[in-house]
Amino acid sequence: MTFSIVARSDDGESWGVAVASKFLAVGSAVPAAVAGVGAIATQASANVAYKGLALSHLDEGATAGVALQRLLEEDDGRDHRQVGIVDVDGNAVSHTGRECFDWAGGVTGAGFAIQGNILTGPEVVDAMLAAWEGSVGTAFERRLLAAMEAGDRTGGDRRGRQSAALLVVRDGAGYDGLDDIAVDLRVDDHPEPLTELARLLDLNDLYLTASTDEEKVEIDAALGEEIGALVRAAGHPDLAAWSGSENYEMRVAADGSWIDRRVLAILRQQ
Repeated sequence: MTFSIVARSDDGESWGVAVASKFLAVGSAVPAAVAGVGAIATQASANVAYKGLALSHLDEGATAGVALQRLLEEDDGRDHRQVGIVDVDGNAVSHTGRECFDWAGGVTGAGFAIQGNILTGPEVVDAMLAAWEGSVGTAFERRLLAAMEAGDRTGGDRRGRQSAALLVVRDGAGYDGLDDIAVDLRVDDHPEPLTELARLLDLNDLYLTASTDEEKVEIDAALGEEIGALVRAAGHPDLAAWSGSENYEMRVAADGSWIDRRVLAILRQQ
């Protein structure tokens, strides 16, 4: 009843899961990942205990294949499970139990595992694979989303659409650099969940991603005067107060030395 991709980025710094389903809040059940450890998707008749167990095995040094073997050995319901795992080194495995509802199957390659059940057919997995392999060089989270969108366009879950989720982890990528969550977005109930997920990813990039050096505009005396006038006109005493109120903390320097070019454009348009 679900299709997903689990992967490690080509640079070996990020791990992620993207998933969609005709199932309420699929992001609450299927994905789990830890930076420097690996990622897993558990679906079909999902055994949610797989998430913690698999990540624990991987953290202790097991490969994706060994972690999967341990999960299945200890689970009497293994024939009803579907799971994809990628480890710290990019080794990837996928399991589809023989009792999973048709069409069910998956494919693996260097750094990724793609799988789905109750799909319109194998063309869904094929389209996801083609999109993943054809998007090398694209931002990791965008590649994951592109694979999902390709599968959805090809038929996806044959029962329809309801929810989707995207989880990406990378060391120091979280809010203010204090955890590993680069992206953690869920669309729990929506007629077009992947379209909505793409919209949320755009917002995530603006609000919850730190500015690159290329995006930073130095605030000199003249720009500082302009910004001061703009934020006061908006009812705030200074740039720090405005950026905090508007949730742009990741896009403005704490010491006021620079501002993100996109945020500056937004401020000028207010």
